Amino acid sequence: MAESNPAVFEDSHSFIKYQYAWTVNSDKRGADILFFIEGLNISAEFHPVLSWVRPTQADDDLLKHEQGHFDLAEMVKRENMGHLQNNLYDKQFPTRGQNEEQRKQFAKEDSTKLVAQEIEKLEIILSKRRQEYDVLTNYGQNRKKQSEYDSTFQKLRL
Repeated sequence: MAESNPAVFEDSHSFIKYQYAWTVNSDKRGADILFFIEGLNISAEFHPVLSWVRPTQADDDLLKHEQGHFDLAEMVKRENMGHLQNNLYDKQFPTRGQNEEQRKQFAKEDSTKLVAQEIEKLEIILSKRRQEYDVLTNYGQNRKKQSEYDSTFQKLRL
């Protein structure tokens, strides 16, 4: 676990990022190689080494609030998965290269860029939603609002 930062207001910080994997396939159409993306798998991951809590503030309520950040990441992913699939699935993308082998290699590289751009958009949405969560719950201190979020998060686990 990282050390707490005395220069910030928050009593804790959870470092959460999306990890992702996909399959890229290519198809030859005349002289062109087109690639398409399949099987996009996205997961929210908590990174304890980059996360921290002020030891004097650590309690069950703060832990529950920080767990909410992870739940929020999962919720944002689920809410946006259809949009991601619409942008990437069932589409064929042209690629570059002088020969078939180069075009297949560039298809991997180009698909990486496309997927990374979509994940970056997802992380921007998550960042805004995390800020909103912290403000509305006053970092877990507003018990009524925190309880509303906790109820929403509980539904994710059903």
